[in-house]
Amino acid sequence: MPAILLHITTVVDRQAHHFKAVYMKQRGLLFLLIVIFSSDVFSQGNRSKHFPDGTKIPKWFYDTATITLEKAGKQFSINDFGAVKDSTVLQTTKIQAAIDAAHKNGGGVVVISGGTYLSGALFFKPNTHLYVAQGAVLKGSDNIADYPEMPSRMEGQNLDYFPALVNAYGVDGFTISGKGIIDGNGLKYWEAFWQRRKENPKCTNLEVSRPRLLFVWKSNNVQVQEVTLQNAGFWSSHYYQCNFVKILGVRITSPHEPVKAPSTDAIDLDVCNNVLIKNCYMSVNDDAIALKGGKGPWANLVPSNGGNSNILIEDCEFGFSHSALTCGSEAIHNRNIVMRHCIVKDAKRVLWLKMRPDTPQEYEYISVENIEGDAYSLIYVKPWKQFFDLKGRKDVPLSYSHHISLKNIRLTCDVFFDVDPGEYDRLVKFSFENLEIRAKNAAVNKHYIKEFSLKNVRVNGNIID
Repeated sequence: MPAILLHITTVVDRQAHHFKAVYMKQRGLLFLLIVIFSSDVFSQGNRSKHFPDGTKIPKWFYDTATITLEKAGKQFSINDFGAVKDSTVLQTTKIQAAIDAAHKNGGGVVVISGGTYLSGALFFKPNTHLYVAQGAVLKGSDNIADYPEMPSRMEGQNLDYFPALVNAYGVDGFTISGKGIIDGNGLKYWEAFWQRRKENPKCTNLEVSRPRLLFVWKSNNVQVQEVTLQNAGFWSSHYYQCNFVKILGVRITSPHEPVKAPSTDAIDLDVCNNVLIKNCYMSVNDDAIALKGGKGPWANLVPSNGGNSNILIEDCEFGFSHSALTCGSEAIHNRNIVMRHCIVKDAKRVLWLKMRPDTPQEYEYISVENIEGDAYSLIYVKPWKQFFDLKGRKDVPLSYSHHISLKNIRLTCDVFFDVDPGEYDRLVKFSFENLEIRAKNAAVNKHYIKEFSLKNVRVNGNIID
């Protein structure tokens, strides 16, 4: 190589090396700044001690002590009442006998251990509890005849319906513990539903007879911990008219493939107040956590309906679901709802506000904060018109969503702002703060929301204000 070319090549190499070094230094500095920002914004210690409306979170929410078998009360093993380790033999009466004996003897804990036990609907009574030991499976019957119809609550209405596998009606202090499995054995019910939907695409969820996995009604100071709830025939767990409920370290799953498990909501809160959901994993073929309370044009005047308030969801992980947190669709009032420090993976939506045009609704003081992961959309607010029915009411009731806060969120999604309210929906006082979003669709229509605040919102690297 000629000397002059050698000299030029050397100079170019030195300059390239210099620019690369500068670039790497700047990149490292940028990465450091991002790490500092992330550790500050998404810090586990960055937790407000107040609900969104400013009221203080009571000390009750900070007590996450688990229940030990020894402290649950006198033990009543189902094996002592004739239950045998055989997943093909229906053992409802024998397990119920253990529950009844615990109740008659002043209370105690019904223990299921070492095997799989097939059962129909079970009914726990005052001062009775359930313990499913690690390695044990309480398996639901796939014959709906083993779930006798009785007064119940489904989809925002009181009606006669099939009970769940595990039921607690008016059982204050009810607990479920242990590290075993409660399995709804739902495949037969799922197949029946999809066959009915094939015959009639407009069929309702209630047209196919199928049981829930857990139903707790009018019970206070409830704690469900560490068990696995899986393969529900219908909703996985349903709490109606309950106060002071703790759901701790529970794993709730039903498949979305190869067979879809329809309407298997992980947790349905229906007219409940003071609820802690912590350290749970949820992956189901419907909403993960749904807040319900009634539906219909005069739903707010029906005594059996009501709102949900003071709901704290934290340190949870969401797998596949239609939404991590949903208000509705059968809901009239949700207030002081917090979902924070959670990981969302493969959810369709992070927050879904179902605006039902045949029902007066108010969703207020809802905060979703310190969230990481991926979803189809971050926030979804649109009319929910499935099974729309004004029941003769001439005017259309108004629905309101206000004081909705999204804060400290790092998310990859297809649609950032999936909002298109109906004519009778009123959206007011939404605030987005400290959002780092990667989205295929980054559009934001601020005109849909009155008093819409955006602070440090970055989508695809661009600040939105």
